[in-house]
Order: sequence, then structure tokens, then C-alpha cells
Amino acid sequence: MSSEKQLSLFDDWSNNNDSSESSSSESDFDFSLIPTDTKIPIPSRTYQTMKQIAVHCNQCHRCELGENRTNAVIGRGNPQAEIMIIGEAPGQNEDEQGLPFVGKSGQLLDKILESVGLSSDRHVYISNAIRCRPPENRTPSTKEIEACKPYLLEQIRLVDPKIILLTGATAVKALTGDKRGITKIRGQWLEWERRLCMPIFHPAYLLRNPSREPGKPKWLMWQDIQAVKQKLDEFEGKNNSIDF
Repeated sequence: MSSEKQLSLFDDWSNNNDSSESSSSESDFDFSLIPTDTKIPIPSRTYQTMKQIAVHCNQCHRCELGENRTNAVIGRGNPQAEIMIIGEAPGQNEDEQGLPFVGKSGQLLDKILESVGLSSDRHVYISNAIRCRPPENRTPSTKEIEACKPYLLEQIRLVDPKIILLTGATAVKALTGDKRGITKIRGQWLEWERRLCMPIFHPAYLLRNPSREPGKPKWLMWQDIQAVKQKLDEFEGKNNSIDF
């Protein structure tokens, strides 16, 4: 089975083969081996709950990051939210607490959401491209991202958000494969697997660029989060048309 089929968000693993092959594959599939090796596939619909994902991620050694983690960082917020936010990777605070975006970046993210009437507890679910902290907070490698991506795809399937916000170029590349810089694509609606996605600046970048002057990152983020709220209002207003 190709990795593409293994990771597809919409393929039902049990239907990839005929009934006899499917029966044999299912009987040979050992759920407990998933955290041990990237060669073990994580088919769509493997997990029924976030708790199951959390258990496996805290046992995971599909890449070397598991050697030094304190906690795997799965997510926070409403697991049935209409908006899902995906960051890059856990930092020190996240590794210690086992929750994403809990440091200064997380505090700013919460304020950004609150500015348009959104709560990080009620209206969004927040996760990362990978679940373990890279040493010295470096950018995760392609190998690490690919090892963790099946967990992320299962989280997206379980949350089933209408809108996905991708904070920074690493998150964009991890999910969509788009390698363009964040300044070139932020604020644009993208279609990925029949879902609306918007790349936005990572809050850490905004902390390094605090100016609110027109055209500066914080001002641009304000435009982007208003567009997100407007799109969410369209959905809640039962306007089912999607404009790209």
C-alpha cells in the first residue's frame, strides 16, 4: 500500500482491498505497534477518540524526538470546534505541560481570538504539526513531520473542522505541502481535502514584530482574523456556499 493511500484523510483503509485481502490485513494489523516504527501505517479511522491518540503519542518512538520528551502535546480546546488551529511544534512550556500554545505565543493567540469574540475553549481546537518538542526549539525536520503526520490527520478527521488555520510556513508545508513563504500566502483561503484553510502568522512572529502600523504583521493579522470570523459567521448563518 502506498504511503499516499495510508495517509489519505478520506480513504477507508478497510476498503482499499477486496474483502478477502481486507480480512487478512485487518487480522494481521497490530494496533499496539503503531508507536514503535514509521513503517507501521496509521490508516484513516484507526482512532475513535483523542484519548487514544494521546496514549499512543506518549508511547511514540516513530522518530527520535520521543527520546527526550516530557509530554506529548496533543491539543487543547473544543474537540468538536468549527475552527482548528495548527502550529509548528511544542516549545519548552508545552513540553512541560502537555498542552499546545501555553507560553507567551499562546497568550497572544488567545487575545487574537478574543478580539473577534472567539474563545480558545469553545470555538477552536489547537494542535501542532508534530507532538514532541525538537531540541532547542529548532524547526522540525521533514522526517519528523512525516512520522507525526498520520496522528495529525486523525485529529483533523475527529474534529472535522470547517476552517483550518495554519500558523507559519512549517505548519502550511506540513499539512498541504505548499513551500511558499508565509508572507506570500498569509490571509489567503486555500482548499485542502475539501476544507478551507488559511495560513496566518505564527504568534511568536508577532511578538518579535509588535508594531500595529498598517501593513505591519500585527495589522495584517487583524485583517486575517476578521476574515476568519466573517467566514465562520457565513457558515453559522447557514450559507453553505464556499468562496475561494
